[in-house]
Amino acid sequence: MKKNLVLFVLFILPIVAYLFFASGINSFAKLPTITKNIPELNSWKTLDDKPVALTGKITILGFIGQDVLKHKGNFFNLYEKIFDRNKNFKDFQMVMIMPDGTQNQVKELQKDLLKLGTQAGWNFAFGTPEQINAFYNKLGLVGKLDAKLGTPNVFIIDKKRNLRGRKGHDKKGKSEYKEGYNTIFVSELYNEMTDDVKIILAEYRLALKKNHNATRQI
Repeated sequence: MKKNLVLFVLFILPIVAYLFFASGINSFAKLPTITKNIPELNSWKTLDDKPVALTGKITILGFIGQDVLKHKGNFFNLYEKIFDRNKNFKDFQMVMIMPDGTQNQVKELQKDLLKLGTQAGWNFAFGTPEQINAFYNKLGLVGKLDAKLGTPNVFIIDKKRNLRGRKGHDKKGKSEYKEGYNTIFVSELYNEMTDDVKIILAEYRLALKKNHNATRQI
């Protein structure tokens, strides 16, 4: 029994510790900035006529296009894999950019989303095709909107209105670039996007902790 315990401490425990810390590397990494200082949205129309602001919020930004209900499954994936895990973080929000004229489709969508849970933190901003294209172009993305002003990708925007993603090299040293996350693929949301949102939230939690400690020292 004693011999087995010694073997466990010498060989098994270090492996377990390595796997634990290796799996958490991304949680302490810095998520790169893809585009700095994207425009605000506070002048755009919403269903409830309340302004939507990106500044001061961690935002998941989407461009749904004209066929809202056709892409309902994408919303469900996003709700369950991303929003539901982070909805209690008070500065976290979802902002969906919609073509003007899709308001009734959005109302139908909201009825379905309500079955999943709260919609607090979900915002729909409506604009003309010209407004949407101009705003999207300011994001500096490689991917383009389709003919109906939509894309299955969603994007992470930090509190300073910077688009965040992946660029450079991954943990294996391979080149990588990711500006958005495809809502069609649950695996991409669950694995890559969940991890990257955790990084952003960890950044702000760390900043809050530092500020709190600095205030206490003062």
